[in-house]
Amino acid sequence: MNSAYWEARACRFAIRGDGLAAVCSYGMPAFYNRMIDWCQRLALGRWLQVRPDQQVLDVGCGVGRWSCRLAARGASVTGVDLSSTMIEQARRRAALQGVAGRGRFLAQDLAALQVAGRFDLILGVTVLQHILEPEALRAAVRHLASSLAPDGTLVLLEAAPERAVTRCNSPIFQARPRGEYLRLFEACGLSLQAVTGVDPAPFKSWLLPPMRRIPRALRVPALAAATLLSIPIDVPFGRIAVKHSWHAVFVLKRTGGRS
Repeated sequence: MNSAYWEARACRFAIRGDGLAAVCSYGMPAFYNRMIDWCQRLALGRWLQVRPDQQVLDVGCGVGRWSCRLAARGASVTGVDLSSTMIEQARRRAALQGVAGRGRFLAQDLAALQVAGRFDLILGVTVLQHILEPEALRAAVRHLASSLAPDGTLVLLEAAPERAVTRCNSPIFQARPRGEYLRLFEACGLSLQAVTGVDPAPFKSWLLPPMRRIPRALRVPALAAATLLSIPIDVPFGRIAVKHSWHAVFVLKRTGGRS
């Protein structure tokens, strides 16, 4: 991944408010990113029921929004992120929320991950979609697999449409077809336990590619319209409308279970 890009993004937005503009949709208005955050919470909720003292690894932890939530539930959380500024903000937010004692935060590249021990739960939210080099992507998934405890669970939320869709791809983002991820997971020794949806409404992915061509005065109203149109679809149907969802939640375990 491009560490300079992520550090610049963090320096610009991670220190502002809830930091969602740094970790959701880059620099977008607060209402838009809060909608994304809400849909992600709904999609991940059933998979993040941790027990006290479980060991959790949060990769691409950003400003610590998931790490702090899991630590507040009693888990022992290790958060890693490519950006040192993100890590500083995650530590600060953990301290403000009174969970610093159950969290540690490390600046690391997932493709070269080095963390001691095995984890009961590994969480990654919109991380792999930003690793564009095939070898780095494979290395990242192998590190995730090897860091899982024998009976641990890996939960990944990624842009993974059912069919190839390239309209939103960029030099720092790729929406890989779902099947491409499934083949990669299998090759890296992971077995799929479940796949659920996140955001089946198509309006945001239709709007984002032409955003720069929309007159500045109309951009926020256009985003507001796309957000409002998405809510009645994404919120009640996101988890079950899997085939139509732009993002997917993959729930994985090590192949063969206990070892």
